Amino acid sequence: METVREIMQNLSRYVALVSIWDGVDILVMTVVVYKLIELLRKSNSVRVLRGIALLLAVSWVVELSELHTVSFVLANTMQIGLLALVIVFQPELRRMLEQMGSGKLTGLLGRESRSHLEGVIMQTVGACGTLSWRREGALIVFERGTLLDDVVKTGTLLNAEVTAELLKNIFFPKAPLHDGAVIVRGGRLAAAGCMLPLSGNQNLSRDLGMRHRAGVGMSENSDALVVVVSEESGSISVADGGMLKRHLDPETLGLLLKQELMPSGEEAPARGVSGLWRRLTRKNS
Repeated sequence: METVREIMQNLSRYVALVSIWDGVDILVMTVVVYKLIELLRKSNSVRVLRGIALLLAVSWVVELSELHTVSFVLANTMQIGLLALVIVFQPELRRMLEQMGSGKLTGLLGRESRSHLEGVIMQTVGACGTLSWRREGALIVFERGTLLDDVVKTGTLLNAEVTAELLKNIFFPKAPLHDGAVIVRGGRLAAAGCMLPLSGNQNLSRDLGMRHRAGVGMSENSDALVVVVSEESGSISVADGGMLKRHLDPETLGLLLKQELMPSGEEAPARGVSGLWRRLTRKNS
């Protein structure tokens, strides 16, 4: 009992030394570390992180072994490695700085306007309905967790609002960008005329064209959601996780996009600081 009392006294003494700025300091560092981890996950750079961890482990072993020459080489390599990391993550860092400079702090915290997403989905469904009726092909990629910077670079940068008229104009058969895909990022049309990787799945139906194989291939290589409108039949399909859902009507397409891009309740994706806290409390409950 005496030991417990002593522990409580020491604990109260330490708590008394903690100020509000200490709490702010811990919160800021938590956000920074979380965003760095999220950045690595979104950019498919887990292998880079493993390589860095392996290099640090080797450096620690070398120091314990007193291999001075190898230690000197590794120390200088680590200094160059910091510059290399900045180069590797240049697109992600630039995007983050642009969000900060434009005042879009909600993007950094992982919060998105549901009303804006609903508008984007409505415009997309409207465009797909018209394109399906006209039998004009379309390929619309919704970026989610995995950043698609490499795909965006293959097309023409737009950074425009997603509207049905713009989508219909892009996929007009005689338009210069109609053969490629459009990338929707953060509720905006990031680029058009982009080239997507084709699926190597041999089990796909033989009547599927290049657009469908590109859509499935994109969903296999990332967590993106891809909407495909067939030029031959006018059929609307959605590719997700390498699977293709075909012959959708506009109403079903809208429901599916809402379910996948803006789920509610327990299915809502936990993002940002609030998402991290929700996942932690859910695990402990």
